[in-house]
Amino acid sequence: MLLIDTNIFLEVMLGQSRQHDCAGLLTQVRTGGGKNAAVTNFSIYSIMIVLAKEKKLLELKTFLHSLSAYAGLTIHVPSTNDLLKAAELVAEGKFDIDDAIQYASANSLAAEGIVSLDKHFDNQKIPRIEPTPPQV
Repeated sequence: MLLIDTNIFLEVMLGQSRQHDCAGLLTQVRTGGGKNAAVTNFSIYSIMIVLAKEKKLLELKTFLHSLSAYAGLTIHVPSTNDLLKAAELVAEGKFDIDDAIQYASANSLAAEGIVSLDKHFDNQKIPRIEPTPPQV
């Protein structure tokens, strides 16, 4: 299982430079094509905040409706223990709170990696995995 970071979804929805790479990964998860992944409810809330702030309410509604269509995606609700571990990671100076919640959740899920464009996840026990360009 992979944990998908917030920025992977936002890259696609905001039409940023790596959108095609990210969209390819999300398509594999949506179709259940061998990619099982999780997203935290924290990521979902963060995406909602960004899209609402950008006045992209149609995109927000589309995103929320689409979540149930992802065959290979589960929504992870961080436990109190996950949140405590996240606070410890912040206190140790390893991450800011956003990244710490993601990392602690990935650890709780025994994720094989965190799919993210965020280099703060580099050189950690759980590796960062970058989305790759879709195969033609």
